[in-house]
Amino acid sequence: MQRRHLLLASALLTAPALAQGYPGPVRLVVPFATGGTTDIIARLIAEEMGRRLATTVIVDNRPGAGATLGTGLVARAAPDGTTLLVSTISGMAVGNTLYRDRIQWDADRDFAHIATILGTPYLLLVNPGTSINTVADFVAAAKSPRGVAYATSGIGSVPHLVGLRLAQAAGFELQHIPYRGGSQAATDAIAGTVPAVLDSLTAASAYIRAGTLRPIAFTTRNRIADFPTVPTFVESGFPDIIADGWAGIAAPAGTPRALQERLAAAIRDAMASPLIARRYAETATLPGTLFLDDAQAFVRAEIAAWAPVVRASGATPG
Repeated sequence: MQRRHLLLASALLTAPALAQGYPGPVRLVVPFATGGTTDIIARLIAEEMGRRLATTVIVDNRPGAGATLGTGLVARAAPDGTTLLVSTISGMAVGNTLYRDRIQWDADRDFAHIATILGTPYLLLVNPGTSINTVADFVAAAKSPRGVAYATSGIGSVPHLVGLRLAQAAGFELQHIPYRGGSQAATDAIAGTVPAVLDSLTAASAYIRAGTLRPIAFTTRNRIADFPTVPTFVESGFPDIIADGWAGIAAPAGTPRALQERLAAAIRDAMASPLIARRYAETATLPGTLFLDDAQAFVRAEIAAWAPVVRASGATPG
């Protein structure tokens, strides 16, 4: 009899917890191909989030159109917490302006921004077999009759805009070779198919440490502590070449605040896990620090900051 009472009491205590279970499995849309900057961290966070929400979080890579394709899928999804987006500077801050005539969503109005998950600078890298060792060498090669090409994760990506701004500032033409993801662009640069690639530090740090790609310059104001011998574009004579990349997690606008708060808590805990903290350190990536209203305000400010840059660059979706 006593055992029966204990079992009944246990069932009554656990019933509220079961009733508060997450609405269902989660699809986390990554608007880039596998293996790139956002995909690396997103897969780790997805697994950790799933444990904390007691559900399955499945990563769904939907690359294309400067990250706006996957972004648009989530904008149209039901606001029930089961479809989330890895939001990116390319899709949100840049794509919101660059693809304005082709998209039916707004990066601020149509999304509830739950958290930022990473911060990373960009950099120019070249195949070690080239004679390019500095930004001056790169500019000289670009101005030569043969010219020089650079690869990026796609049209409208921040690396694409960095290349355009560098070419405009130095007065030369650069051949842009867009890929569907940063990992494919880096692979071809390593193979010598293209001489240079502009990518994020998160994605490129392993190539630098392995010596398969040579870093030329960062898009930061100051040098990176983990790579102190690599200069910035600023100190190389290009003070306007400054760009910090970021990614976050967003839900469709209208997602209940209670679900947003649960997601924010799960993401915060996930980023603090030893596995992900180690991965951040290995890739010289900064973890995200903004949640809910602060994340929403940050994205809103980024849209406003990048809109004039995109317009001035002359970039077109192609």
